[in-house]
Amino acid sequence: MRLQEGYSSLIDLARALDEASDPDRLNWMATQGRAEQRNLWRIAAEADPIALEDFVPAAFGTLVPARHRGRNTLPLPPPHRGFEKRFCRPSDGSDRLFGYNEAPSRRWIGPGYFVARPDERGVVIDYREVPDAEVPPGWPAVVPNTQGLQWFVYRGTRDVMRRVSRHVSIGAAFRGARPLDHYFLLCREP
Repeated sequence: MRLQEGYSSLIDLARALDEASDPDRLNWMATQGRAEQRNLWRIAAEADPIALEDFVPAAFGTLVPARHRGRNTLPLPPPHRGFEKRFCRPSDGSDRLFGYNEAPSRRWIGPGYFVARPDERGVVIDYREVPDAEVPPGWPAVVPNTQGLQWFVYRGTRDVMRRVSRHVSIGAAFRGARPLDHYFLLCREP
């Protein structure tokens, strides 16, 4: 498949990802290690800015979850690099999204709640904030990221997101203004 053969430009990759099936996009993501994701983060700066609607389409109502499958570059065994970010529009109509991280480690670490907002770079997922209003039924209880083991993972962290394709985005983690050299890919479920 074309996704496994590499790409010569971000435009070519975006086209291939847009034409691929969801399983093929996820398989491609699983092949992208730290070096590939670092390079993709760099070249994704050329893409059109990403918007909140790329995470939760405008057709979704408030408190309707949108799931994004993820693949990160954290120094973990490969089976533990997969996760999900779940997003929703809050019911107050504000220009932000609520979300949390779903992964096998959630029961030990916590949900890692966040608030995503647009900024001059596109969208920033901010773990310094947690939802201050209702979240969808079935989501875990909202707890601050200063509580328990979450403090070690999410403390002061912000993820800056860039567009790769219609379904795929890439994020880079920052603590304050300092890049952490950790990246992750997200693929919105159709």
